[in-house]
Amino acid sequence: MNSPFQSKFKIYQITLIFSMLFTLLGFSYNVWRMEISEQNNTIRIASFEMLVELSSLEQLIYIAHYDKDLEQGNPRKGWVKVGLITDLSVLADPTVEQTAKNLTKIWSSNWEGIGREQEAVERVVKGIDSVRAEIKRVLKSLE
Repeated sequence: MNSPFQSKFKIYQITLIFSMLFTLLGFSYNVWRMEISEQNNTIRIASFEMLVELSSLEQLIYIAHYDKDLEQGNPRKGWVKVGLITDLSVLADPTVEQTAKNLTKIWSSNWEGIGREQEAVERVVKGIDSVRAEIKRVLKSLE
């Protein structure tokens, strides 16, 4: 007489265990996916901000060099932009961070010549282009 009840109870227990396992697996996957999505969102936002700052820095360089307007194209303003780019690069990717640090080195050795030396402009713009290319590579690789 206990046999049919025990059989149903055993089936109930097995069903309950499998239900709990599937629930746990589903919840774990959802948490993992949300974490990856948040990380990708952070990388995207930082990358877009860096692209804006890189464009602004490039514009500042062109104003200083070609327009000879050292008020709007003051190379010292570039230090703020380069610093922000370097700070944001930490949020994007180690390779972006490295190219941003390289841009900082290029800027530090060329910023004084921006208004009068074509070679200084070319070196800094090449550094900007390197960071920009690395950002685009990282954005394309996001899941």
